[in-house]
Amino acid sequence: MADGYRYPQQSAGNYYYQQQHTQTHHARHQIIRNGTPPNNLRSAFTTETPSPSRSPDSHSPAQNIYGMYNQGQAQGHHGRVNGTPSGRGMPLMYNFQQHQSSHQQQHTQHHTNIQQDHAAHAANGSVLGHHTNYSSGVLSNSTPSFTPNSLQNGHSGTTRGGQAQQITEHWAEQLKLHKEAENANLAMVDHGAPNHFARQRAGENRGLTSSSGAETATDHEEDNADRNRPYRQESVVKRQDWINLDLSGQGLKVLATPLFNYVFLGDLYVASNKITQLPAAIGQLRHLRHLDASFNQLKELPRELGMCVYLRNLLVFNNQIQTLPNELGSLYHLEMLGIEGNPLDSNLKLAIMETGSKAVIQQLREEAPTPMPPPARKIVPLQDGIPPNNQESFKVFSYNILCDKACTETLYGYTPSEALAWEWRREQVLKEIDEQNADIVCLQEVDSDTHYEFLSPKLSVRGYKGVFWPRPRSKTMPEKDAKFVDGCATFFKGSKFILLEKSLVDIANIAINRPDMKNQHDIFNRVMPRDNIAIVTFLENRITGSRVIVGNAHLHWDPQYSDVKLIQMAILMENINALSTKYSTKPPSTDKEKKAGLVDENGSPETNFESEFAPSIKYGSNTQIPLILCGDLNSTSDSSVYELLAKGNIKPSHKELSNYQYGNFSKNGIEHPFSLRSAYSALDKGPDRVTFTNYVPGFRDVIDHIWYSTNTLELTALLGGVDSEYMKTVPGFPNHHFPSDHLSIMGEFVVKGRKEKKTHPEPDFGSSSRRRD
Repeated sequence: MADGYRYPQQSAGNYYYQQQHTQTHHARHQIIRNGTPPNNLRSAFTTETPSPSRSPDSHSPAQNIYGMYNQGQAQGHHGRVNGTPSGRGMPLMYNFQQHQSSHQQQHTQHHTNIQQDHAAHAANGSVLGHHTNYSSGVLSNSTPSFTPNSLQNGHSGTTRGGQAQQITEHWAEQLKLHKEAENANLAMVDHGAPNHFARQRAGENRGLTSSSGAETATDHEEDNADRNRPYRQESVVKRQDWINLDLSGQGLKVLATPLFNYVFLGDLYVASNKITQLPAAIGQLRHLRHLDASFNQLKELPRELGMCVYLRNLLVFNNQIQTLPNELGSLYHLEMLGIEGNPLDSNLKLAIMETGSKAVIQQLREEAPTPMPPPARKIVPLQDGIPPNNQESFKVFSYNILCDKACTETLYGYTPSEALAWEWRREQVLKEIDEQNADIVCLQEVDSDTHYEFLSPKLSVRGYKGVFWPRPRSKTMPEKDAKFVDGCATFFKGSKFILLEKSLVDIANIAINRPDMKNQHDIFNRVMPRDNIAIVTFLENRITGSRVIVGNAHLHWDPQYSDVKLIQMAILMENINALSTKYSTKPPSTDKEKKAGLVDENGSPETNFESEFAPSIKYGSNTQIPLILCGDLNSTSDSSVYELLAKGNIKPSHKELSNYQYGNFSKNGIEHPFSLRSAYSALDKGPDRVTFTNYVPGFRDVIDHIWYSTNTLELTALLGGVDSEYMKTVPGFPNHHFPSDHLSIMGEFVVKGRKEKKTHPEPDFGSSSRRRD
């Protein structure tokens, strides 16, 4: 999610796995069977990804993907399924325990094993045969040089200017891991032993104390200097007891598709088999961190593997791979690409040897050709036939555009740099607005510089007028910094609407000034630090005289603060209720013919309108005025925010109110008088269902909404979703075709006819017409 559901960019926002470090672990770690190769690659996996509209920042209390463990507690010990004593029965399923390897404690063991392996290295022509003193794959200061005889598996050495090229630390680590994989393969082939990496995992899990429940969140302040992105919001987190699967040495030729239904897998071992290809379905394993497919018969890697952006280690030693697909460029977390023992293109291999895995992944990403665009998103009609010409209609467009400051390579490293450039993205945003040609445009994450220097001038030429407010924190900053603070902007076609009133809803400021909340600690500690806002505009149709209230909101991103989002929406609805009551008594407009600020396509002032102007419509109550509420609400359909808008009330016993003190809201509950419905709920049960509005590698769901009052408006059409085939190879937004990590949404509405009250009395037919007793 822009702060988008800066839910771990599920932070679309990140999944954070807690690291455990115990003395018992290290004691077990040194009890390794003789001949077992050393391993320093099993470090804890912690994604640093950002997502709903913000990715988690460096001190976000983002929870584990499955909410498995409480902070400060050890992970539970669970049984694993072993096959026959030879390890060739059912696959091994292991629990995942994160730890930090102690370099000092492992030095003796690693040194011993490396010494034992020197003869084998020399026999294979390994450059490691030149060294006797290093541990954990880290070379001493005097590094050796590549020579034609120093490369493994028949690969020739590379020299520059007649001088042998120096080995890099990264390549030395690759060769060490390759040797370990060779030993593991021999052990499995000759003795039926299981994969030594997986066996080590099983040992680490032995004897650990079980813990249950979701990870406990700690209060934190949102870092204003860093934007957060969304991650999966779960009201009830189901724990997953194992995330490691070892199918090594099973003689497999094909990986069955049901395997990839285990979408929670973090580590997958399929080494030492006879597999000729990795299925495209491997892209479903979106949380995979370690994949070992060494010693198989792979000729290529599927492009869908680029969907697994959290991969840290991709080991495909000793296969038949000659090149790498550009789609692997999205694996920006990858630390080790193990390709030794493959007939890899010489230039590609040399690049890995010289610059390392990360640099080659970046090169694949930056040099990838621009993919073909998806089919245009369709307008999905919701009614048969065309509404009558005399029925007033308008289109509402809502979009979190992902402000420039939030769009960093750190958060969106899976995207080529040219597609992250603001100069490119802002033009694509403008293009989307043009394509949909909506009457009302609600944008979130618009910074002041973008509004005044780009959007406002560009949209003015297109006939739009606008209202903009940045977040309140901009008032406390120097001007050079304040211009990059984002906010909300509402634009409307000046030829169709006039602005009657506008209002900023500064949620935190309103909360701390309410008499019933002034002394509430939860208000000061949880609500006040989040400077989210909403804009309310009151518009009148120039032609028909009908009026409409438009709310444009951006709520807090963090799913750990679902109570805060509920209070933010409660305050917003309370203000809309008060404003609409005021608007219902507003006198008729007398200045509809004013055209100040309206220009044509050539920049010249407009001078006339074709239609006559109808008088302003009068409304007897605030609920009779058509109401639209849209924006990035950072709330899914199972959230309390959604429940409040749909049902009109939240009881004080609700779990997100009962545990906190929020003045009268906690005491009496929350309610609003409007009959509201989510526009996109109309597609929930059909083939055109929109499954996400925020899409990042760790999060995919609908958190942007358009709500409308059902008693005054009728929904006639919606902007559909993105082509499903296109999405199969897209790890996340933004990209070349979608400039934000959010998806734009749009609904078309018609204003319902009003039922006029009868003014003449009912006829009296006398006493004969009355029913007799």
